[in-house]
Amino acid sequence: MPEQPANPEPAHHNIDSMLSRKFGKEVANYFSGNPLNRVGFLREKHDFLDQALKHPSTSFLPCNNLQPLVKTGYKTGDYLQFVKYDEIKPIIGDGPYDLTEKEVLARYNSEQYIPQMIFLGIDEKDKQGLTYQGKNEYTGAPYFAIDVTPKAGVKDACEKLIKSLEERGLTFAPGRVMEIDATHAALYAEARMLLDWNQRNPYCGACGNTTMSVNGGFKRACPPKDLAKEASQQDRPPCVTRNRISNLSFPRTDPTVIMAIVNSSNTKILLGRQKVWPPYWYSTLAGFAEPAESIEEAVRREVYEEAGVHVGRVVIHSTQPWPYPANLMIGAIGQAIPEGETIDLGNDPELDDAKWVDFEELKFSLKVGTSGLSEDPGPDYKEGGLRLPPSTAIAHQLMQAAANGFVTEGAKL
Repeated sequence: MPEQPANPEPAHHNIDSMLSRKFGKEVANYFSGNPLNRVGFLREKHDFLDQALKHPSTSFLPCNNLQPLVKTGYKTGDYLQFVKYDEIKPIIGDGPYDLTEKEVLARYNSEQYIPQMIFLGIDEKDKQGLTYQGKNEYTGAPYFAIDVTPKAGVKDACEKLIKSLEERGLTFAPGRVMEIDATHAALYAEARMLLDWNQRNPYCGACGNTTMSVNGGFKRACPPKDLAKEASQQDRPPCVTRNRISNLSFPRTDPTVIMAIVNSSNTKILLGRQKVWPPYWYSTLAGFAEPAESIEEAVRREVYEEAGVHVGRVVIHSTQPWPYPANLMIGAIGQAIPEGETIDLGNDPELDDAKWVDFEELKFSLKVGTSGLSEDPGPDYKEGGLRLPPSTAIAHQLMQAAANGFVTEGAKL
């Protein structure tokens, strides 16, 4: 099978506890395992952000059209590539955090393009990093993501930076980024989700006026003035988002259920495929959770709608951030009820096929038939055999758990 990067180590996996003895170690999927302390309570403090921006230990991840900086010809296990403050200063200017957040909002100009930056957090393992004294003392190397897509008033500066990076043998990763080291994959997931969310939300959902990114890129606010207008028109109409904190616009995460469904005798797993997938390529079923619906209910509804199978008990297995564009995949394992195992694709046309697969075939295919959708399977794969998602996909982890006795051994992961 094609080489895949290792998934991250779960948190505190070496510490013994009653929970770990009963349920096994936590499962950490690709795009999780972020090594940074996000210190979200410091995002509104511009004195901290200003110090973090300019500290010698600070690293910036440039992203061009949401794609991260990597080595030219990067391969499995490679890392993201970062730059320093002096390299991005021509794009962001001298002091984007010189003023307080309130002062920045008061000087908003809708005609002035401000390159999007995201404060990702601090690496506390770096003891040579920034030390900031707030209510407590925080030490670590700061990390930011910055959008260097050439546009508006920074086009020339961005193009100059991109050219210099390419001359150093660096480039921006093509397509979905699923090959880099898992630790850096988690950093990229945070960066991509926030950059994408800011791009998709330029207008206020309450009054329709343009918004401004604040709080280290984690919030969009509706400014009270717009200096791009004539003096008599600079004051904007009242907006509820300026008065009630609950109505401010925060980053979106869409909960998605993905589930390994086993039959009532725990000998087979339910898999489905979409028409656009390669021949013989199957995966677990998945779908968006709906409003006023528990995760367990969403699992049962999606499986019934897509495959006609009725599911009984549902157990949460693990989760996976999915930055395409903003999903949290909530992985579950469920068991069909004995009288509800008949497959019926007549409700929802999403699936081209669904079938029950014997565990022995599943285990064999997990060894020889896994790959990404655009990749070839491994050398031991024989044409016509079952093809499955790679180990970086939560679907793969759910299949492994189901095949390795998750149901018969209780909730043991």
